[in-house]
This record gives sequence, C-alpha cells and structure tokens, in this order.
Amino acid sequence: MTPDIYLDANATTQVLPAAAAAAQRVMQETYGNPSSTHCTGIQARQVLSDVRARARRVLDAGEGRVLFVSGATEAIQTAVLSALCDIRERRQRGEPVGGLLLYGATEHKAVPESIAHWNRVLALNLELRAIPVDGRGQHDLAVLQAMAGNAALVCTMAANNETGAISDLDGIAHVLASCAHRPLWLVDGVQALGKLPLDLARRGIDYSAFSGHKLYAPKGTGLLYVREGAPFTPLMVGGGQEGGCRSGTENLAGISALGAVLQVLEDGNTFQPDAELRHMRDRLVDALRDAFPGVVFNTPFAAALPTTINFSVPGFSSKDLLDVFDAANLRVSAGSACSAAKAIPSYVLDAMGFPAWRSASAIRMSFGPAALPAWIDLACQRIRHCGQALGRAAAAPRQTDGAVQIRQVRAEGRSSWMLLDVARRRWLVIDPHPCTLAGIQRELGNLAWPVGAVLATTDSAAAQLARQALLHWIDANGGHADAVLGDTGWPPGETHCALADGTLAHALPVGAGVLVRWQDDGHTAYLLGIAGPAGLGGNDVRHVFVAAAPTPCGPGMPLESLGVVAGDQAIVCSACDDGISFTATLGALRSPATSPELPADASVDGRTLRRFLIEHPQARLIDLREPGEHLAGGPVRLHGHMAQAAALSQIATHLGGWLARRDEPLVFLCRSGARSERAAAWLRRLGHHNAWHLGGGLALQAAQAE
Repeated sequence: MTPDIYLDANATTQVLPAAAAAAQRVMQETYGNPSSTHCTGIQARQVLSDVRARARRVLDAGEGRVLFVSGATEAIQTAVLSALCDIRERRQRGEPVGGLLLYGATEHKAVPESIAHWNRVLALNLELRAIPVDGRGQHDLAVLQAMAGNAALVCTMAANNETGAISDLDGIAHVLASCAHRPLWLVDGVQALGKLPLDLARRGIDYSAFSGHKLYAPKGTGLLYVREGAPFTPLMVGGGQEGGCRSGTENLAGISALGAVLQVLEDGNTFQPDAELRHMRDRLVDALRDAFPGVVFNTPFAAALPTTINFSVPGFSSKDLLDVFDAANLRVSAGSACSAAKAIPSYVLDAMGFPAWRSASAIRMSFGPAALPAWIDLACQRIRHCGQALGRAAAAPRQTDGAVQIRQVRAEGRSSWMLLDVARRRWLVIDPHPCTLAGIQRELGNLAWPVGAVLATTDSAAAQLARQALLHWIDANGGHADAVLGDTGWPPGETHCALADGTLAHALPVGAGVLVRWQDDGHTAYLLGIAGPAGLGGNDVRHVFVAAAPTPCGPGMPLESLGVVAGDQAIVCSACDDGISFTATLGALRSPATSPELPADASVDGRTLRRFLIEHPQARLIDLREPGEHLAGGPVRLHGHMAQAAALSQIATHLGGWLARRDEPLVFLCRSGARSERAAAWLRRLGHHNAWHLGGGLALQAAQAE
C-alpha cells in the first residue's frame, strides 16, 4: 500500500519544493547575518525585507507590524504578554480595565494556557472565561456582547484546527467595536493562512498569529501581526533584532522558505482554487459515506474550511479508526496533533454540545491547497479499502476445533468479555459496563449472531444498568432478548455440571466445552473449560471470569473461593484493570512473589531483528493488530518469518498456548510498539521469559532495518 496518503495537513505539511529550494539557496549563497553591516549581511537583510513586505501584502497588514517568530505558539505568547502588560499598566494608572480575559471555547490550547500563564506570572488575578460556541462551532455573539463590556482581552480563532469551522470575524469585530472601552483582540490565524481572506487592518484585529509549517513552509517559522498602535512587549530581548521586538538571530533560511510560500499565494498559480478544494472535499465525503454508512460529520460544510473534514462513526473509537487508516498508509488524526497522543475525547466537539460518543470517536481529515486530484483519487480508494477491511473483519470466523474465541472490549479501566461460540453461532457476553457498551454493540452488529446470555460477576448498579441497556439494544436490533431477560442472564433450558468439590453448578455448553456459573461467599465467577464424564475437574478449567482479579492482599474474589480450580495455568479474566492487563494465570496470582522482574529492555528493533531471528530460528512473530487493522494493512512478513495474527483484544484466546511453550521465543509487534511492549511485559510477568517486542513497531521497521 504505497505511497503514503497524508491527510493531516492541519497538523503539519510537507515543505513546498520552491520553499525548500529557497532555504537551500539562502544557506549556501545568501548566508550572512542580517545584523552584519558588510555586503553579505546587507544581502541577507534584504531577504528579510522582501519577505516581510510580501507578508504584509498577503496578511492585509496595513500599517501594522509583521514580525518573524518561531511559530504560532511564540506569536500567541508574545501577543498575550503584550496585552496583559498593557492591562497592568493601565490599571496601575487608574484607567478603566475590564476584569475578564475571554477566549473561544474551541481555541487551540496554546491560547487559554498562555492567558492563564501570564495572568498568573503578572499577578493580575483577572477571570478567564470561555466564549461558548454552537453546534456549528460559531461563537455565541449574544454571550460575547454581554461579556465584552467587562473584557480586557478577547481571543478567537479565524478557523478551527479540528473541525475547520470558520469564525464570524466581522460579527466579532462589530461586537467589540460597540464597547465603550474596546478590549484588545487576538486572532489565531494559523488555519486561515492561504485559505481565507484575512483583512487584519480593516477588522481592527490587534494581534494575529501564524505558523509556517501548516502551509508548506518549514517548522520553526511563523509570523506575528501587531496592529499599528497596539501595545507591545517583547517576549525575547537581547540583540535587538526585529527592530527590538524579537531578539535572536533570525532564521534566515526558514524565513526565505516562508517567503517562497507567500509568493505562491500572491502569484495564485500553484494552489487550488476554492471551488476545486470543495470538489475534492466532496469526493472524500462520498468515499467516507460509502466506507462507513453510519458516518456523521461534525461541522456543516457551508461553514467550514473546504480542506478539513471532521467525522465520527458510531461504535468505533478514534483509536479504532486511526489504527485501521494507518495500517492502510492513510495518515489522519483524532484532532489537534498537540493532544492526539493523549487519547482523550475532543474538547472542541464537547464544547459544540455533541454527545460523548461523537467526541470520543472523532477523526479529522485535512489536506492542503496544493493537493492534486489524482492524489485525492488514491485517498478515496484507501478510505473505501478501510471500510471493506472492517467489513471483512466482521465476517463469521471459520470453525476450527470447537475452541471458543474470547474477545475483550476495554474502556476507561473496565473490561467486558465476549465469547464467540462458532459451533452454535452465538455470542455470550460477560460483564457489560456502561463505558464498554458501544464496543460490545459494535461487535454484535458486525457479526449479527444471536446472544445466548448476558452475564455479570457483580450486581452493582452500573452492571445492572449496562445489562438492561444491552438487552434493550439486542431486542431493538432483532436479537430476541426475551431469551436472556432472567435475573441470572441464563437462557431457558439450562443444564448443570458437577465441579471438583462435588457441587452442581449452572452450566451452558460453549464450543466443545462448558461455561459454569460458580458462587461462593457472595462472589460470582464463570468457569470455562472442557468437562469430562464426571464433570468439570479442577484441572479442566481454562478460563475464569471474575469482577476483580483475586490477589492475596488486594480486593477481588478471594483465592480460596476458587478452590474448585486446581490448575495454576487457568487464565483469570477480570472486569477491572490490574495495572498492566485484565488477565493473569491463577498461578501468578497465587504466588506473586515468584513473578520475575521485568528487564530494562525486552525489545528488538529493526537493526537487530534479523540477527535475533537467525539466533532463534524457532521464534514466532505475533502481530497484535486488530482484525480490521490487519486486513487493511495486509499480513506481515519480516526476514522470512510470517507473523501470526493475534489481536490484542483476543489475546486471552491465545494466552494459554503461549504459556504452555515458555521456551519458544515470541516477538510481539504492532503499529507503534505500544501494544507489543505491553504484551511482552505482560507475558514476562506471567513467567514467559522469552517474550519480546519490536521496538518502535512497524512504523519504524523500514527505517531501522539493516
């Protein structure tokens, strides 16, 4: 699946060839220090003058100042510092100063964080307050009108980086102009540059911040606009560069590259016109609708940049979709690149009033104005391929040896377990929880087999609420929930099975085995194993499902309650996180002191993997990517070894077999290395000393390979 299709331009962009050439030319030819007075320095200073003049024209700067900075974050910091220093000085002089610092509820975090920082450092003790937005991402101008009279500073963005929502800057300007004491106004123009008319001077904007790397210039370049007469305090002092406004030797190569991009904007011959950009977006939207029939779009297209699409797919988290797209070499994001790694719901969509599932599953696709139609064609093909891969992943699995597939649905420190009984073509669900319902429903919807039981190891209010919600969902989707409406969740016609202590327990046939409901001293567990003629012996139990993993010193089902399970290799699957995983062997829980210390580094990388596999010819590669992710990216073969697909969510199915062969080296791999590192640590904690992982994952494999 090559080449990469990059749809994350709002995070950063490739450097325009003309910009790279300009930077190279400056570094090799016009390399003087602009502050030097000799001819080489004068030539370098002329480069700055030419780019600054072009920036003034592109930004509609009028008589305002345009300063070269390292990027939008520095520009925002400088603008906020300048405004708050002026506010402090005016307050000290006894002049009227508002008590509010206002910012849009969907601003990039650099804005409210900067305001809070300098408000604290300068000891102003002003009140920070967010300007609410509506479902289109538009600022509530009525609320702004009510607060603006007491505002000292107002910060808004021209276009949102996550949703592409275009702000009504003229409406905001009208509100601020009507104030008796007009507050200072900072506009984040990062996503607007090259896409929207700015009219900075006409609108009366006091400060505006821009970042070069969002529009084909190198990282480390940016612009700060300061309106003529607006207060200014340097953030950086020293050599007095930039007319004393920003000290430090100028990044001449980067500035020259930024100037080349600005020249492209002025010439109007390279970037796509607005109509073509909208046509490209429409084609991507059509592909998304084909691939994900339930997709919802989080910003009205008429009020958004044509280069940004923000969408959610019911039943899928952002990470689910990101992994599948990335496996297909389609690069997208879950929102702001600055916060995407934190895997938290989108605060932007939360502020717009969307339900939690939309902010938790939001994906952003963004492209730049230099995109070409053929490139969009390939992107659309990849999107449809990802939808098809997820569809194939949901297809009915082939029956093998009567074994039960165990799938884990994990969210917010909770875990639900789904048993796929291929022989009987049915599901059994254990411990549904409100936070895992969406994932459970997705699995049930993908493979529309009936649900044979909905079971719980606890009678907590959350468990009962989730169970009832799941039963209603099953019934509403034609699953005939009447079969599992009993208090225990067992279907009619249940059987019984003798256990090792001679007691009879409720039982269900599952695959070639049996699932037994075991209760002791108020605790409930479910035992999965292969029953013989005499019943389910202590060594026949393969998996134990409990509310919390039993430990000698921690909460959970007491170990002595599981006396009917004799084998130390029985795998305990918990509904609560134990810090590393949701599973462990009963032996590891019974003797935690024997668990080995994890080595400082249990990884191999692309440079050492070949050697490792030569030295360990019996080693197996284990691909932990989820089924849709695996199908989207294809099977993995490294140095002559084909990786076995074993999704992390289904690892409880494979764990017993791996632990039975502890001398066999296992090398786990995934996309980024995070899941594989967790799995290797997990196996080592359970006594498999030959568990390793591919450091950096498949993402770095090619770059690190020998």
